[in-house]
Amino acid sequence: MMIPAIDLIDGEVVRLYQGDYQQKTNYQYTPLERQQAYANAGAKVMHFVDLDGAKDSSKRQLATLKQLVNHPDMIIQVGGGIRCEDDVKQLFALGADRVVIGSLAIKQPELVSEWLSKYGSEKIVLALDIKIDENGNKTLPTHGWIKDSGVNLEDLLAQYQDAGIKHVLCTDISKDGTLTGTNVSLYQEVCDKYPQIHWQASGGIGSLEDIKALVPTGVKGVILGRSLLEGKFTLEQAIACWPSK
Repeated sequence: MMIPAIDLIDGEVVRLYQGDYQQKTNYQYTPLERQQAYANAGAKVMHFVDLDGAKDSSKRQLATLKQLVNHPDMIIQVGGGIRCEDDVKQLFALGADRVVIGSLAIKQPELVSEWLSKYGSEKIVLALDIKIDENGNKTLPTHGWIKDSGVNLEDLLAQYQDAGIKHVLCTDISKDGTLTGTNVSLYQEVCDKYPQIHWQASGGIGSLEDIKALVPTGVKGVILGRSLLEGKFTLEQAIACWPSK
């Protein structure tokens, strides 16, 4: 499944290069226009990141998000600076179908596991940004990739499996925003090891060939951000690359 992604700052469509707010690109259409174009092209799930909320949860773009989350034909998942349960409740109250949780999922897995039990596995998406060292260790930096959490992927997932985690958005941070191809071997490995998880592959998609390379891995979704915004291919073309079943 193709999952178009839109990052938002001050109600505008933007992209950051490898999470750096100083390397920002603005695009000349509104989030609503872009969302409707993706819906018309056949998207069934969309991913929004509130970058203002990620910096400061008191500055969450609620007015913009409210326009976007109540879509009749798409499942909408929203992330960006989820720091407490009130943030989760706020997004669900707006109408979001799924809440995406990043740094907090790494720092407080017991708390987020409670939310999984409370709201259900369809409602929570873990966003795990992975840094792979020369020995193949998969660590999980937090706070915009600045801080080393000291946590590795396998240990974290062991905690969440018992809580029934279903959706994990996984980004190889060395690939994010680069359009240079995705880490196929990473997704093959995690899908083989954790087949019960619906993996969303994110980072590096720059061509239709990059999408096709992910088909055999078993990922359930492919996040498409910059590649669609910059017209590397159309969403219709991307969807046509993916098996319908």
